[in-house]
Amino acid sequence: MLVNGKWMANWQPVQAKDEKGGFVRQTSSFRNWVTPDGSAGPTGESGFAAEPDRYHLYVALICPWASRTLIGRKLKKLENVISLSVVEPALTDEGWHFGDYPGANRDEVNGATYLHELYTRADPEISGRATVPVLWDRKRGTIVNNESADILRMMNSGFGGLADETVDLYPADLREQIDALNARIYPRLNNGVYRAGFATTQIAYEEAFHEVFSMLDELEERLADGRSFLAGDRFTEADIRLFVTLVRFDVAYHDLFKCNLRRIADYAGLSRYLDRILAIPGIRETVNIDHIKTGYYSVRALNPTGIVPLGPELPASLAG
Repeated sequence: MLVNGKWMANWQPVQAKDEKGGFVRQTSSFRNWVTPDGSAGPTGESGFAAEPDRYHLYVALICPWASRTLIGRKLKKLENVISLSVVEPALTDEGWHFGDYPGANRDEVNGATYLHELYTRADPEISGRATVPVLWDRKRGTIVNNESADILRMMNSGFGGLADETVDLYPADLREQIDALNARIYPRLNNGVYRAGFATTQIAYEEAFHEVFSMLDELEERLADGRSFLAGDRFTEADIRLFVTLVRFDVAYHDLFKCNLRRIADYAGLSRYLDRILAIPGIRETVNIDHIKTGYYSVRALNPTGIVPLGPELPASLAG
């Protein structure tokens, strides 16, 4: 949507397709890391030291990727360290918009009207989509990172003693298992629902559809042994990454994205798992069903009329 720093067209969900007509997600363009001492992280350059009141997080409550980082910020008790802006849920012709919709707010840091303005402020010649989340550095006046997986890891370990160090979402003894779970769940389910919803051919849609439900079936079986979470009894980033998809499934992906073989409500194990996560203090506060439904059903390519359905009936843990 941004070409050499200029907004060129009305917002469209599909920017690239593979040879089968399948949805291809854009690669994140900013990959620096906040670290306790400002040293370089796994990617990018050095100079982004953990400091209070230096960093600002931009999110959309409809977006599962952004919600990963919101949960990390909440659980690591970084709310007084990293300030927050929430865009309005409905996508406009210029993408994400700051405003006064309930649960959203204005951009008090940069005074932007649209999220894409932050991208051109960070790089006046940038080409690509303006996506959330965005971790912004007030001190240097630039984007640190716009890759949710990186930002979630930063929330866990990049802020050192500024964060709650009793919470570890990526413990050393579980990292191999967490990485394997993430690598399996992301293409088949997290991104699989998008591959189904934004497919432009029948074959691409059916391929994604089958992978979504084979992954859900596999996860249901994994949880059947009585474990509380994916890696056992400890809640980790793998659970955050799965949760943000599950909590949106019945209200958006099932109907709008044509992932309609079964609902999460039809999976007993996954439903109990969802309830366990929603019961973790702070997590329910990061979920806004109104934003999720309003946002997804504002995508004209999928819902030209803009009508937002009143259903489905939600479990008690999500109602209200």
